[in-house]
Amino acid sequence: MRIRIVLGSLLLGATVVAGAQAPSDPKLAAALERLFPAASTFSPKSGEPPHFKAYATNTQSNSPELLGVAFWTTELEPLERAYDGPIKILVGLALNGTLTGIVVTNHREPYGYFSIDTPEFAAQFAGKAISDPFKIGGDIDAVSRATISITSASRAVRNSARRVSRALLSAQGTR
Repeated sequence: MRIRIVLGSLLLGATVVAGAQAPSDPKLAAALERLFPAASTFSPKSGEPPHFKAYATNTQSNSPELLGVAFWTTELEPLERAYDGPIKILVGLALNGTLTGIVVTNHREPYGYFSIDTPEFAAQFAGKAISDPFKIGGDIDAVSRATISITSASRAVRNSARRVSRALLSAQGTR
C-alpha cells in the first residue's frame, strides 16, 4: 500500500512539474512569443537538452515549419551563478545559429532593476551569433556597474546556446 502511495505521489509530482513548463502557461507563452513573434505554435518542452520548438505555418503546404528552439539557461548551465544566485533566462535560437533574443524571467539580484532587467541588456542579444565572443565591454555592453550579474548572465546565454546548437542544430545540418 505504501509503495502505491509513494508511486502515486511521484507521478502526480512529475505531472505538476511538467505542466508548469508547458507552453499553455500564460507567462511562458508570452515569453516564447517575444522570442519568436512569427511562430504559430510551440511544442511542450522535451528532448535533450530540454527545449521548446517554435513553429510557423507554411502558407503553401499548410504544414508546420520549424523556426527555432527556446531553452532555459538554468537547465543547461545550472552552476552559473550571478551575484546572488542563478538568473533564469529563456533564450531563443534560430536554425541558423543566431539568437532571436532573451527574456530574463527570474533572479534575486539586488541590482537587477538597472542591469539585467533593462530592455537594453536583453536587446543586445537579438541577432547575436553563437560564435560571437560574448565579452563584456567588447560585443556585450556593460549597461551598468553590476558586472558580476551581467558577466554571469552573458556567459550562461553563450554556453547554453552553444550546447543547444551542437546538440540540436548540428544534427539537422544547420549552423
